[in-house]
Amino acid sequence: MKNTTIDINESTLKKYVESLRPDNPEIRAQLDFGYSYDGKVALLYEIRPDWNNPKEQQQIEFAKIRFYKSKQEWNLYWMRASGKWELYEPFPKSTHLEKIIQIIKEDKHHCFYG
Repeated sequence: MKNTTIDINESTLKKYVESLRPDNPEIRAQLDFGYSYDGKVALLYEIRPDWNNPKEQQQIEFAKIRFYKSKQEWNLYWMRASGKWELYEPFPKSTHLEKIIQIIKEDKHHCFYG
């Protein structure tokens, strides 16, 4: 029997990423969004053709959300130009994933969308 448990966190991530995706398939070929989630770490990324080889797609990560079970909280990280993840300040933690998604949407310090 197949496990049909619904992960509310993955559902929240999927809904957010779907809201970012362009409606037009032609635009999606040039810019799209995706995510990966393993139950404790979510990576949000852009999907674009490689600038050097447009036939290849690249995934450019822009946000990392990690759940710490011992603290029962989500932490938000952003990707520095150096390629290293850094804890997002001043609101890096929350017990609710929806609040973390809202911080990314607002992007007050232009860390996620430039």
